[in-house]
Amino acid sequence: MMIIALLLVQAVAAAPTPEAEALGLRLARSGTMATILPLMAQKETDELVAAHPELTPAEQAKLRDTAKATFATNAAKVDAAFARAYAGKLSVTELRALAEQAESAPAKRLRAVLPTVMAEAMGTLGALNFKGDTLAAFCRDTGKACPK
Repeated sequence: MMIIALLLVQAVAAAPTPEAEALGLRLARSGTMATILPLMAQKETDELVAAHPELTPAEQAKLRDTAKATFATNAAKVDAAFARAYAGKLSVTELRALAEQAESAPAKRLRAVLPTVMAEAMGTLGALNFKGDTLAAFCRDTGKACPK
């Protein structure tokens, strides 16, 4: 029982301040996830609509509106989770500096070009197979775990 009480005291003592959470939220809303998630949602929405050609144009529009609302709800949850995580790991001073940096003009420009840069870079890389490449190298080096 004493251990549980100590853990509860530690958990309460470690709770981030409202200021830290607010700064964490600013940081989360200007991070890479906030840049990439809308693109992923758009792609998945397009796939959902394409998977249901039986829908009328009005129903397709309704599906897109539903996807938009669902994304907003999920994005808020993602932002809140990242905000809490940042607030729990970084000091208010660090959070303030990082939020200001993330909201600067160069950082905003970076986020604006990030989707295009990622698509271009991934296009030049081609397919990557981390597990397959790792096992092939391990097999080559040790003669073990080789594909059959």
